[in-house]
Amino acid sequence: MKLFIQVPCLNEEASLPAVLTSIPDEIDGIDEIVVLVIDDGSTDRTIEVARAHGVTHILRHTRTMGLARSFRDGVDYALARGADIVVNTDGDNQYPQNRIGDLVEPILAGRADIVIADRQTRTIAEFSPFKKTMQRFGSFIVNRAASTSLPDAASGFRAYSRPALLRLNVVTQFSYTMETIIQAGNKRLRIASLPVVTNAKTRESRLFTSVFHHMAKSASAIIRSYLMFKPYVIFASLGTFFGLLAAIPFVRFLVLWVSHGDTAGNVQSLIFGSIMAVAALLSLALGVISDLQRTNRVLLEEQLERIKEIQYRR
Repeated sequence: MKLFIQVPCLNEEASLPAVLTSIPDEIDGIDEIVVLVIDDGSTDRTIEVARAHGVTHILRHTRTMGLARSFRDGVDYALARGADIVVNTDGDNQYPQNRIGDLVEPILAGRADIVIADRQTRTIAEFSPFKKTMQRFGSFIVNRAASTSLPDAASGFRAYSRPALLRLNVVTQFSYTMETIIQAGNKRLRIASLPVVTNAKTRESRLFTSVFHHMAKSASAIIRSYLMFKPYVIFASLGTFFGLLAAIPFVRFLVLWVSHGDTAGNVQSLIFGSIMAVAALLSLALGVISDLQRTNRVLLEEQLERIKEIQYRR
């Protein structure tokens, strides 16, 4: 079994040594461990530090491409070189690399396709009460979309089996964490969770400028992923909502017409109801179109999976 441990970095010369020195040299059930550093346009000595610590597998972006692109490029690199399992950790030393063996164990045992570390965010002192609440809410929404029960959907400390990576396709430009869970859940991949204790905070996050920025970006990724797999749920809900808004003024107009006969002053009810009825019909039409596109996407993804199997054939 060949394990690739990928470490996405952006100006991590200060924290990278702690990450690299804490990665285990041996793991039961693993024949070969390869460390891959993905430099996402760093302007400091990140690459020099990686090489000084014996890293020979380095991917470099000439400019910052984002975490999702770094993850995707790392996965492509690892699969092309025969990886059976890919573990993702971070260059800021947030995650306990000494737990990588525990992270890959469910995959080696055949109990899981993906294992996601649970940072136990309620116990992280650096997280404000508001951020902890938003983390739990975000995980709740992702779990609803993916039909999973993961306590920490935003955690980036993860292990993926080779078959799982062949089936997943990262399309977002922000963060792959939410998207891959929703995809994996809807593709019936087995996802396990592993409680871990994170290391002390070394710097502020570079993924977002504030909690609200993170919420907006995450919400966008969740909605996009949800639309990919369950568009009928969203458009059926919208259609029902607009249908109810259309029914209320229509019923009001009908009651006034039956009871009084004079409806000259209530034409606006018909106008509003008609607009809502059109919105309901448009939602229904968009739902049908989106569901047809979903079917087409499933067929395309099955073809892409076969192409990947050929491309990354060992």
